[in-house]
Amino acid sequence: MTESTTPAPLRVLLASPRGFCAGVDRAVQIVEEALRIHGAPVYVRHAIVHNTTVVEDLEAKGAVFVEDEAEVPADGLIVFSAHGVAPEVRRNAQRLGLRPIDATCPLVTKVHLEARDHAAKDRSIVLIGHAGHQEVIGTMGEAPEAIRLVSTVDDVAALDLPDPERVAYVSQTTLSVDETAEVVAAIRERFPAARGPRGEDICYATQNRQDAVKVLAPRVDLLLVVGSPHSSNSQRMVEVGLAAGVPAAHLVDSAADLDPAWFDGVRTVGLTSGASAPESLVSGVIRRLRDLPGGAEVETLDVRQEDVTFALPASLRRLPVRTAGAIVD
Repeated sequence: MTESTTPAPLRVLLASPRGFCAGVDRAVQIVEEALRIHGAPVYVRHAIVHNTTVVEDLEAKGAVFVEDEAEVPADGLIVFSAHGVAPEVRRNAQRLGLRPIDATCPLVTKVHLEARDHAAKDRSIVLIGHAGHQEVIGTMGEAPEAIRLVSTVDDVAALDLPDPERVAYVSQTTLSVDETAEVVAAIRERFPAARGPRGEDICYATQNRQDAVKVLAPRVDLLLVVGSPHSSNSQRMVEVGLAAGVPAAHLVDSAADLDPAWFDGVRTVGLTSGASAPESLVSGVIRRLRDLPGGAEVETLDVRQEDVTFALPASLRRLPVRTAGAIVD
């Protein structure tokens, strides 16, 4: 009679840094504080950040998510999401008599200001980004006549700009660092006089999380990135892992997305999360991995320390406090 053997524990390398960046943390805090001070409802234009769980949690607390400021009743409190909005949205909110609170990530605001400055100086602006992404829509709204959107080197080759000597470029903050560098190189080759941003446009957290994935890649058989499918930075982390040689990589919204078949023949799993994914989802994935035959042993792989924080907007402090249905100034 053959004795059954228990599989060896799965080795899980947990990346650090991972999860919420300073901009996401600030945006979520803004909605929570607005609800605490003002009470429900607080309207939020678009998902405050691209994570299903975060949005559902805030909805349960009284946040109402809309895709158009016209959906908000007059005198309603509206929070602009971390991805930023076009100037036209701000003007519409004012015309409709809404009370805005801006949760735009300061690093996205930096890109908006760069685009505005280049447009004022009559430069053609090449925006590196993904069509349809909320951050790109907001940035393009700063100078729609001057901005041309590119995603690839081929897009750069197809550009037809009025004055090759008056060109600037900016980028979406959540792109692949390596792929963006290739596009920037193509822009500089085609337009040698092109002006770049003051400091990188891709945010520190995006770069740090991609760097951590690159460190994980040669050490694991499988990479799991916790994040929602509509999260650009989470999708890029999966792509970075595959490009760095991970045999398999999956984006999972939560532990419910895990497929036991993924772990056949796998000894070491890399685990990380996108900049909009809460740590509770990572903890849920770890619990599920520990429930696998043989269990799982978790080790943290520290790649870089982060200590960035962003202050909450002053407009929050000016909100009138609502108590028992009345508003107290």
